Amino acid sequence: MRVWIDQDLCTGDGLCEDHCADAFKLLEDGIAYVAELGVPLNDPGGAGSMARVAPRDRQSVLRAAEVCPGECIFIDVSDEQGVPKISQVA
Repeated sequence: MRVWIDQDLCTGDGLCEDHCADAFKLLEDGIAYVAELGVPLNDPGGAGSMARVAPRDRQSVLRAAEVCPGECIFIDVSDEQGVPKISQVA
């Protein structure tokens, strides 16, 4: 799973960082960026800065996307070869 943020849509509320500080960082500009291994990926930002999500953080990242007021968190659930994975929800 990988995640990215559309900074043009970000409202800067910081709910994403509250839900998963390992995957999201609110920077000095008041906008959230994804992080990988605790390092914000802010250059270039947006879809050009996708972060891999650690397995332990997946549920927190999904929850952050659900509650994001700017609806700016995008999640790619493709496998390593770019093939979309299909999962069943019971």
